[in-house]
Amino acid sequence: MGKIKYLLIILFTSFVYAESDGYAQNDDIEIYYIDYGPEEGTPILLVQGLGGQLTFWPDELIDMFRDNGFRPIVYDNRDVGLSHSFEEYGKPNFIWNYIKFYLGLPIYSVYSLTDMSNDGIAVLDELEIEKSHVLAQSMGGMITQRMVADNNDRFISYVLIASMAETPNVSNAPKGELRALIENRSFKEQSIEERVDRSLRIFQILSSEGVVIDEDKFRVEAIKNIERSPNDSGFSRQLIAILADKNRFNELKRISVPTLVIHGKLDPLVPFNEGKKTAQSIPNSKFIAVEKMRHLIDEPVLEVIADPLIEHLRSSEAN
Repeated sequence: MGKIKYLLIILFTSFVYAESDGYAQNDDIEIYYIDYGPEEGTPILLVQGLGGQLTFWPDELIDMFRDNGFRPIVYDNRDVGLSHSFEEYGKPNFIWNYIKFYLGLPIYSVYSLTDMSNDGIAVLDELEIEKSHVLAQSMGGMITQRMVADNNDRFISYVLIASMAETPNVSNAPKGELRALIENRSFKEQSIEERVDRSLRIFQILSSEGVVIDEDKFRVEAIKNIERSPNDSGFSRQLIAILADKNRFNELKRISVPTLVIHGKLDPLVPFNEGKKTAQSIPNSKFIAVEKMRHLIDEPVLEVIADPLIEHLRSSEAN
């Protein structure tokens, strides 16, 4: 009887939380997505940051959404993971593009943040979803600022985490070791071991104050991600897309859906004041400052933001 009960629980859980995956089409660009279900849940589209695969989303975040009646949908941005790769274009000259950026010269990018925002809309279209919540982190926030501003009618609410609308510049760019690690990823070919070491150090810098990363577990997961997407050159092309984009303050003024902006006070990648400035530019947005948060949505951050985040989503639906 006990075994039968256990099997019934497993079958019921699998049915309620049925996952599906596939490809959405944006013109000739294929975008890989995972729909975590349940189908009757309210959709929430999650948009990753610079070079981030959909596997980077914390399991705890996905589970939190499903446990609260939401339907999380994640996808690989173009040029990372299992989505369309532009590796035939090679790595752009990072240093030369930075020089052009600071001189105010035009920068050529293979694709734009607007193109990337349309990829997210293509995922919703593929799943025949008319309206969804959207949550985005870091570069994902830059992408979704355009996505939401151009498609207010497709979204119930907006959550923007650790992002900004300002054009990158000397004052808001990462500095020191973090900057060196990013530049190193942008133009130097590395072995798998070197890539794992670099990723570990970046995550240590970006994790919340007091968080100690399990290095053995991290290395196992990092190798899985590298095997899933061996070519790392998409990071550089996405970075150039950021440099080629103009600031998005005019877009923020056009956002009309309920918006929650969350930013860590200790963020070394996107300065805290940039998060505040972004929130102040979105009509009727709410702002949460997280004391010990740096850049990542790790366990201590999730403990702080879980309740206000769910409340934001539910109150937006009520309106």
